[in-house]
Amino acid sequence: MRSIWKGALTFGLVNVPVKVYAATEDHDVSLHQVHDKDGGRIRYQRTCEICGEVVAYKDIDRAYDDGDRTVVLTKEDIAALPAEKSREITVVEFVPSEQVDPITFDRAYFLEPDSSSPKAYVLLRQTLEQTDRTAIVQFSLRQKTRLAALRVRGDVLVLQTLLWADEVRAAQFPALDESVTISDKEMKLSSALVDSFSSDFDPSEFHDDYQEELRTLIEAKLEKGESIDTAETFGERAEEESGGEVIDLMEALRASVERSRGGASSDDKPAKKPAKKSKKAS
Repeated sequence: MRSIWKGALTFGLVNVPVKVYAATEDHDVSLHQVHDKDGGRIRYQRTCEICGEVVAYKDIDRAYDDGDRTVVLTKEDIAALPAEKSREITVVEFVPSEQVDPITFDRAYFLEPDSSSPKAYVLLRQTLEQTDRTAIVQFSLRQKTRLAALRVRGDVLVLQTLLWADEVRAAQFPALDESVTISDKEMKLSSALVDSFSSDFDPSEFHDDYQEELRTLIEAKLEKGESIDTAETFGERAEEESGGEVIDLMEALRASVERSRGGASSDDKPAKKPAKKSKKAS
């Protein structure tokens, strides 16, 4: 991996030099656009609307227009901002981990100790683990002030950028304002269904079906050309499950519980393999 930023993690008078690495990567197949008529590559160019010249990215500045006036901000202007010049990740508070709503999570980064002794790094990691706290930090990266959660993953400190409060939409759905009564039988069956699918989460057991099928399609077209038979390539399409509103909730719950317990025929079972029993439950 290649570090994207170097600085120091600070809390109080403690200074922890760190390197920052992107913790995730995209596994999607890379595709580009072509003209459907002749297969010609579609490319985008940055063109100046005054002189008509194609402009290289290095020659592009930013500007703000308030409707009456335009202010150009050069790279030097932006680099001179105090926040942009700062190389510190500052801890502003330690909060109970359950108070950080996962909906606010954005990009994740690994932090590597960047000093001859990792003692301060390990001390902070162990403190977060033992107190079950998450550190809320602020720092600047790529011309933005970031709010982030500093947490522990294995032996590594992870920096998880957070959305700002005004970036999370309010969910307002009229249907949820209505009074709904759930019977004891419905709750019992629903709980039984949850229990039958209970398992320990292992992300390696799940696969991106769309990307795998896309790669299969690409390989088939490379081998056989444009005249491939998709039915032959992918086999019979699984019968689509009927959608729409559930009319009889109790019957749907009973049928779901029976299916999860192996009561349904193999043809009626969903394509996804049943979840394994929880190790904690055994």
